Amino acid sequence: MNLIVAVDEKWGIGRDGGLLAHLPEDMKYFRETTRGKTVVMGRKTLESFPGGKPLKNRVNIVLSRNEQYAPEGVRVYQRVEDVLEALKGCGEDDVFVIGGGMIYREFLPYCTKAYVTYIRRTFDVDTDFENLDRNGDWELESVSDAKEHEGISFEFRIYGRVR
Repeated sequence: MNLIVAVDEKWGIGRDGGLLAHLPEDMKYFRETTRGKTVVMGRKTLESFPGGKPLKNRVNIVLSRNEQYAPEGVRVYQRVEDVLEALKGCGEDDVFVIGGGMIYREFLPYCTKAYVTYIRRTFDVDTDFENLDRNGDWELESVSDAKEHEGISFEFRIYGRVR
């Protein structure tokens, strides 16, 4: 299982359910990396998408405690264990955890690769992600060339689990 996330220099990921910044190249990277895959998210992440609709060309799985929650085009589970059971038939590279904060925390122990858009700026956030640079279980495998959009510099990093 993989995860994909955009973080700032302090590993913040968002505020009030929103993204840190609008970076078209990051959105393209997200689309291309997750297209044709299974994406795992929380209810708030799904509801943050345009019209609250699931992502096209992907299997959308939502973890929500609400047993009545049943949006169209989405598979909903109430427990992490149920999601993991549902993913058993998927290849390791075919699943991406896409947020939000609680979902990342719940599924990080099961992930072997992390696709991180590292934004070289600090934002006012209310949600953080685990700093993989300080976590001995993870190792930086690759870093893209520096990118920039409207004065915001960023890079694409890939981390691999080492233990």
